[in-house]
Amino acid sequence: MTGLAYQTEHGTSAAAEDVTALQSLRPVPRISIQAFCETDAVASPIERAGEDRRMAKAHLKVRMGGIPAALEFYQSAATPNLVILESRAEPRELLASLDSLADVCDPSTRVVVVGHYNDVWLYRELIRTGISEYVVAPISMADIVGVIAGIFIDPDAEPVGRSIAFVGAKGGVGSSTLAHNLAWAMSSLFESEVVVADLDLPFGTANINFDQDPAQGIAEAVFSPERIDEVYLDRLLAQCAERLSLLAAPSTLDRVYDFDGEAFAQIIDTAQRSAPLVVLDVPHLWTGWAKTTLARADDVVITATPELANLRNTKNLVDTLKKLRPNDEPPKLVINQANVPKRPEISADDFSEPLGLTPLAVIPFEPQLFGNAANNGRMLGEMDQGHAVVEIINELAHVLTGRREVRPKKKPGLAGLIERLNLKK
Repeated sequence: MTGLAYQTEHGTSAAAEDVTALQSLRPVPRISIQAFCETDAVASPIERAGEDRRMAKAHLKVRMGGIPAALEFYQSAATPNLVILESRAEPRELLASLDSLADVCDPSTRVVVVGHYNDVWLYRELIRTGISEYVVAPISMADIVGVIAGIFIDPDAEPVGRSIAFVGAKGGVGSSTLAHNLAWAMSSLFESEVVVADLDLPFGTANINFDQDPAQGIAEAVFSPERIDEVYLDRLLAQCAERLSLLAAPSTLDRVYDFDGEAFAQIIDTAQRSAPLVVLDVPHLWTGWAKTTLARADDVVITATPELANLRNTKNLVDTLKKLRPNDEPPKLVINQANVPKRPEISADDFSEPLGLTPLAVIPFEPQLFGNAANNGRMLGEMDQGHAVVEIINELAHVLTGRREVRPKKKPGLAGLIERLNLKK
């Protein structure tokens, strides 16, 4: 049985056995971990595990109180990628308490239980109910790192992260701005690691919007596919915030950027194995690699302004993506720059009706907010956290990550989003 208690024998030091056990482990990807412990004997090795170099990219927080503390905490907070729970309860009592936790736990969250009963029946019941691993105390630092690595870096496992591709129906509609601000909101609201990949190599704006000037970025990866792995990709990432990293575009014209259809596939797959959320900023063009990227993304968000050319282009994108992704949800729609003074516009209802889509949100035209943020290399939430547009961005972050349901609010621009949420009930 995997995950059983680590014990030393014949006087061998725990530290020496930790070193031996850790030598074969690869670094853990950018994930968020929260542990709720009942004893110092379990909390201490978990805290030491967070200091190991293999956990350098993970964010680990340890709290006391066990399962009851976790239940209380997650009533008002989103669950991370991994929750570690210690319980001294007897097997049947432990199973009952975990049933309550399931009501407040995000479906994608993995759970590891540290128990005090070496019971095969309990282990089987826990695995049957969806627990990722059961570990019997006492535990060591190496046990914890090994369990986490076994869950998240199995080479045969599915990628850790979800990819969300943003594309504009037309140039200048604000798709990149929306992608960057949503990435920032996801990382800050949910304390989750997010990687932004700017795929517009000649004219990308992510480095400007995040006020970054990295020496390397996505170009080094795409022109050296034979070198791409998690370690190499990690060297190319620029840190924009505590939990937000950027694969920046060079934004230069010193070479042409003609790629085959699979050019970015390995980069995206590697990024998804390194972070829970990967935001793909796809430029407004139609090439083999752009088509492949949109077809394979977990979600696609189309940004459009309420004009006729945008409607035609959005219709073409929606119809094409439905054919390319017949077993996936249709792309999401965000109408941006609405209510421009003196500009004739198509209403949100008239725009969405021929598409068969309800807009996730209608974002009003706010040139001062967006202009000030762009000129200062800051996100909208950093400029004015209480602005109505920032609230819309935060609502979208909840929807696109599948987090807790957003409660309806009677505010401008949220009507489409609320309607969409009600349809999911």
